[in-house]
Amino acid sequence: MASSPKRGGIADRLDHLYEFEREPVAGDQLQPGRHFAGLFAGEHVGATEFVIGALFISWGASAFDLLAGLLLGNLLAVLSWTLVCAAISVQTRLTLYWYLRRIAGPGVTVAYNVLNALLYCILAGAMITVSASAVRIPFGIPAQTHWYPDDFRFVILVLIIGALVVTLAVLGFRRLAQFSSLCSPWMFLIFIAGALATLPGLAASAPDIGAIHGLSDLWRLADKVIWPGIPSRGASQLSFWHMAAFAWICNLAMHIGLSDMAIFRYARNYRYGLYSAFGMFLGHYLAWICAGIMGAAAAAHLKQPLSELDSGAVAYHAAGVSGAIAVVLAGWTTANPTLYRAGLALQVITPGWPRWLVTLLAGAATTLMACSPFVVTGLLDFVGLYGILLMPIGAIVVVEHWIFPRLGWTRFWSTRKGLTLNIPALTAWLAAIAASSFLWLSGSLHLFFLAAPVWLLTAVVYLTLSAMMGARDPMPQDGQTPAVKPGNGRPASVTTSIPRFSGARKKSLLLWISGGAALTFLIACLALPAWVLMMGRQGYETRLLAFKANLLWVSLLYFLSGIIWLVEREKKE
Repeated sequence: MASSPKRGGIADRLDHLYEFEREPVAGDQLQPGRHFAGLFAGEHVGATEFVIGALFISWGASAFDLLAGLLLGNLLAVLSWTLVCAAISVQTRLTLYWYLRRIAGPGVTVAYNVLNALLYCILAGAMITVSASAVRIPFGIPAQTHWYPDDFRFVILVLIIGALVVTLAVLGFRRLAQFSSLCSPWMFLIFIAGALATLPGLAASAPDIGAIHGLSDLWRLADKVIWPGIPSRGASQLSFWHMAAFAWICNLAMHIGLSDMAIFRYARNYRYGLYSAFGMFLGHYLAWICAGIMGAAAAAHLKQPLSELDSGAVAYHAAGVSGAIAVVLAGWTTANPTLYRAGLALQVITPGWPRWLVTLLAGAATTLMACSPFVVTGLLDFVGLYGILLMPIGAIVVVEHWIFPRLGWTRFWSTRKGLTLNIPALTAWLAAIAASSFLWLSGSLHLFFLAAPVWLLTAVVYLTLSAMMGARDPMPQDGQTPAVKPGNGRPASVTTSIPRFSGARKKSLLLWISGGAALTFLIACLALPAWVLMMGRQGYETRLLAFKANLLWVSLLYFLSGIIWLVEREKKE
């Protein structure tokens, strides 16, 4: 008998990284909540938080408007993920890209996915660029604050970092979550540590404050020095409502635009959407505040305008080498899931290609774009634009998924009629883009405030045109999409068994020791800057240098013990 051909080459192994790209996720592949907490915290405690935190100062946000506005906006984002994105995700177990194909047909899906993947690649490229801004410091490479690179060595750094990011994105959801779970608590504490350690120096630079003795001094420092509400030359001032709107639309394409169906299709129920709070409040809210403090301190110490400092310079001034490492890891943990989504989006137009190959090619293009740091210089506008461009598709899906059944209309009517192009969907999407472009470019409405009216316009246009073109006509079920059992939010055709462990799982001594050590080192990351802050101005510069050196050693010990803990836990599970 002839022996079967041997498998096990690189391509064959990568083909086993199956991520249910074209069908509902199987029930035994649903993931625990800690993976979502780690993924959201890792992705949204990102390298661009340094950029955004500094931009709020440049755009003249006051302390009250920043703190209160961001609180409201991030709450709205968490509710959007939970009540809209996660709810639809657990009912379909599909990515948006393949569910949209059933609704709008291949024509609209191809156009959307190409645009979606392009914008995600640009966003991931920004993360890689910001990561390289930290690695450049030991090599003496100047800050890259223009839209083009000034030094060929910076390009080499970007290519190396991009290769590492793409590798992790190729490995899939589980490895992304594990990597983020290890990095996110440490990155979050580095943001806090850098802010706390630089507060005494910032207070000393303010003649009417000098030192921080209580909350009143801290508030005066925030209100008069860090966020004085004075915009830079040529910038329009951001109000409370601007801050709230930006915090909500910052991830508009992912929650209301439903792109994070790629993530939440692995959730056990829609309440897993609440895990997005780890990203919104630990990541965006606190990280933006801490980044603003570090940015203001770096600008005052280096006597340079904030606009001339990149993320690496800000983090290095506040936390030394640990801060630079945090920028690198923050870029990775944000770029990885972004590239993962881009790979899934492109799969619809490359039906015969495995996800790993598509992600690899998208990653290569992303890395090339990252060599030119153009997107970082206009990040706030880009974030708003990419949300507005993609969000209307989410409105179309919501209308067909929830409103059509309530009206007694037929879901997937366009596909059941055999139409290649869903004209109402395309018209509604183009009308939304045209309306938002007119309102923004004419100055009638600020970019941050376009989301709600554009969403409603898309929904109304799609409902009206669909009714005229056959959505109300009765049609038999075609059986191509999993039916949803009422009440449980899971597809009837998907096995929903979740592995159960009988009895208590024995935990090795090494697991306990490594976990305890990792927690201890995390606490030390917070204790060190607290020591710098509480000792006041006397000997501040000496303590700051000691803090940066000790923080590096504590951080290295955390990652060593954390990796051992992860390996041991995976063995037990």
